[in-house]
Amino acid sequence: MSSRIPAEEPEISTSPSEDKSSDGVVSERTMEIVVAALLMAVAAIVMVSSYRSGAGWARNVGPQSGYFPFYVALIMLFASGGTLVQRILRKTKESQSFIERGELVRVLQVLIPTAAFVVLAIYIGIYVATFLFISLFMLWLGHYPLKKTIPVALALPILLFLVFEKWFLVPLPKGPLERLLGY
Repeated sequence: MSSRIPAEEPEISTSPSEDKSSDGVVSERTMEIVVAALLMAVAAIVMVSSYRSGAGWARNVGPQSGYFPFYVALIMLFASGGTLVQRILRKTKESQSFIERGELVRVLQVLIPTAAFVVLAIYIGIYVATFLFISLFMLWLGHYPLKKTIPVALALPILLFLVFEKWFLVPLPKGPLERLLGY
């Protein structure tokens, strides 16, 4: 007989009095209202733009260039407006969390470096920015050692350069390093 101590199981609460959204950053209802309002704004912009380019039916020609985008945006405006009104009028006792703090942190761990990569690619070129981006992710989020990070982070920009610049003859954004090397 072995004397094994059973592992503790996590407590699972089924009490309705506990508020699971306490760790939430924003409620689902709030996000639905914000997204519906944003979609209504996009629809209004598309409708105005389509109307300017011609949203009618031209005699002997058929639909003008803005005809279909105008009516698709009109449908989107009504659908989003319906969602907006529905979410504003319906108030629920229990507001579910759209995203919790831990989830938001994980999203931001990817979003912020990706946004920085896009900005850096404009100013220092895509190849150097790619090296920095891959290095950051491998070291910070992947916890890879430097001896594995450097070769991979160097190989990817070199591969991008060969594929796009040499084989496909498609120039990518360059920075000071590429200009220094004559590209």
